[in-house]
Amino acid sequence: MKTWSLRGIGLAGCSTLLLGSLAHAQTQPAVEDVDTSATKLEALKREVAEQAAALDAMKQSMAQQEATIRELRGVLGLDVLARKRGGQRAGSGTPVTPSDAATAATAGAAATSATQSVPNLPANVVQGAQPGSAQGDGMPLAGDPEPVGVAPQRDARPPEVAPIFDQPGVLTPAKKLVIEPSFQYGYSSSDRVALIGYTIIPAILIGLIDVRQVKTSTYVSALAFRYGLTNRLEIEAKVPYVHATTDTISREIFTGSANDNAFGASGSGLGDVEATIRYQLNQGTERLPYFIGWLRYKSRTGRDPFEVTTDCVTRCVANTTGTGLPLSMPTGTGFQAIQPGITWLFPSDPAVFFGTFSYLHNFTRSNVSRTVLGGQQEFLGDIRAGDIFEFSFGVGLSLNEKASFSIGYDQSIIWPTKQNGATVPGSVRVTLGTLLVGYSYRFSKRYTLNVSVGAGLTRDTPDLQVTVRLPITF
Repeated sequence: MKTWSLRGIGLAGCSTLLLGSLAHAQTQPAVEDVDTSATKLEALKREVAEQAAALDAMKQSMAQQEATIRELRGVLGLDVLARKRGGQRAGSGTPVTPSDAATAATAGAAATSATQSVPNLPANVVQGAQPGSAQGDGMPLAGDPEPVGVAPQRDARPPEVAPIFDQPGVLTPAKKLVIEPSFQYGYSSSDRVALIGYTIIPAILIGLIDVRQVKTSTYVSALAFRYGLTNRLEIEAKVPYVHATTDTISREIFTGSANDNAFGASGSGLGDVEATIRYQLNQGTERLPYFIGWLRYKSRTGRDPFEVTTDCVTRCVANTTGTGLPLSMPTGTGFQAIQPGITWLFPSDPAVFFGTFSYLHNFTRSNVSRTVLGGQQEFLGDIRAGDIFEFSFGVGLSLNEKASFSIGYDQSIIWPTKQNGATVPGSVRVTLGTLLVGYSYRFSKRYTLNVSVGAGLTRDTPDLQVTVRLPITF
């Protein structure tokens, strides 16, 4: 009995040890599983925190992107406003002013900077904001194919303005022909003899006439042809037809007469044909104007003052018969001339400033004779009309895409006429000052109407001058 009891107790102890070992073996994996789950949970928490931080960063990036887009819309909106106010559209065939190019370049730089500073900004958002699109929604307007990030190519031609001077500022495009019919009316009233327009009244008027007042009306119809050899070089030929009338109110001296007499004369015919060549010297920038150099040659194809018959029997000097006035009006100046000059244009949105400097040199005529009554000739010798220095300046404004307005001032200084090397008695330096306003309206790419009005500011200047031009492009 004791032996069995000891064995039983031993077996019971072994069983207990065995069961304890099994229990311990089953408990250890459970603890390890709990540790692993805690580690994974911590990792998930860290990942969630990182994702939350990334989400916050993305929100900040989106806010920056929205601010950049609003800034770009504002810049592009100004560009659209400038174009609506008469600026030019890139790619539409009309000139682009430096201010437009600067605006587009600023917008492009801003877009590029935005793309570089915000790498998560989709490319189509920036590139979709086309020049001229106020919304920046990727819907480009007609004539605006360039993206914001690329500045449109500036036009090398100066901007067009309403012409008020004789010399245009915008050259004819290459291989294009412009035919410009024009009509000019001028009226002047002066109490002394002077050089006026196409009329040169002989400066020597010594006789029975004391000239008190001369009223002259001049009508000039002209046809000009301009052809563009290149985009920066053009040639021009101008053929005028002149009709002039004059009424002279005077009183005879040495006769005791107290009555004024009126003498009238008129004349019509071909005027002085002109030829001009123009070349654009540079491509203007925001700080440097466009410069266009030109050279004009004026012939003497018109009937000059020495060819018309003068109301004298044999001589107009110390002659007691005749008035000493021309019986018909000349249609030309009677002198060949060459005139170099330079025209400048400076765009400053929304205006364009422009001006001209030139010098006209009249060539001397030798062995000149004047025709008097009966067809006789009065020998005068060598005659040289005074040279002319001219300068002008003005400003042009674009009212809309078709209309423009200009205002300016033109001044000419005429030196005295010389005969046989000596100044003609009574011939003095004359200053002509004219205030000019002009209006231009473009009906289409082919037809444009230009109207200008000039008012004389000095006594020697024609009182009124009205010019109408209709350039037609082929």
